[in-house]
Amino acid sequence: MPAPPWLTTRPIAHRGLHDSAAGVIENTATAAEAAIAGGYTVECDVHLAADGVVVFHDATLDRLTRSTGPVAGYSVAELGKVKLRGTGDRILTLDEFLAIVDGRADLLVEIKTGPDTPDRALETHVVKSLLSYDGPVAAMSFSPHIVGRLKDLAPALPRGLVSGHFKHVPANYGLTAARKFRLRHLLDAPWVLPHFIAYDVRDLPSLAPSLLRRFGLPILAWTVKTQEHRETAKAHADQIIFEGFRPED
Repeated sequence: MPAPPWLTTRPIAHRGLHDSAAGVIENTATAAEAAIAGGYTVECDVHLAADGVVVFHDATLDRLTRSTGPVAGYSVAELGKVKLRGTGDRILTLDEFLAIVDGRADLLVEIKTGPDTPDRALETHVVKSLLSYDGPVAAMSFSPHIVGRLKDLAPALPRGLVSGHFKHVPANYGLTAARKFRLRHLLDAPWVLPHFIAYDVRDLPSLAPSLLRRFGLPILAWTVKTQEHRETAKAHADQIIFEGFRPED
């Protein structure tokens, strides 16, 4: 099954159209509404809570809220009471976020987990929500294990493999040189059979995504923030995942 045409039709707003200086925080209802109003595809991140899935990028609450500790240590009810710093927005469940988007924009969901730490509960929750969603949606992950599970659980759900050269990954993340090599060169693509690839724009052009693109797999360039990034993506990718500007500017 090829990737859906909508995936490359419109620029993709990374974590929604957010602007912290203007009080619009990533992965919130406000950021989603701004992206929808701008005519962009909406991208969001999901993490596993103690009893469900929430829309949040980080594994811990510390950067964006006044609470602390791992997202997985809280129930969705507890997280729903957590406000984002400097805004009235709160943390949403995936189902709440889907209800807000409600098919008014295309949606790309990144499943956040370590590349070597798949959590079957996370994929199960996400697939259940996305299969009941009545709107254009796709899912992606850095973890080949997660993408492989998506293939098994929901073969018709568009799925993507996120990658890059991992030059900017902290040492404590636990990626060995061998693992980085495998991920960088997309060596798991033959068994997870992604419909698209999302690749770090800082690492384009790169052999593996270039070859897959020649065989018809769309390449999404992330995260495009500068004019140099835009020029690289224009030459070596089919669409951008952007933040910090409006592509039409």
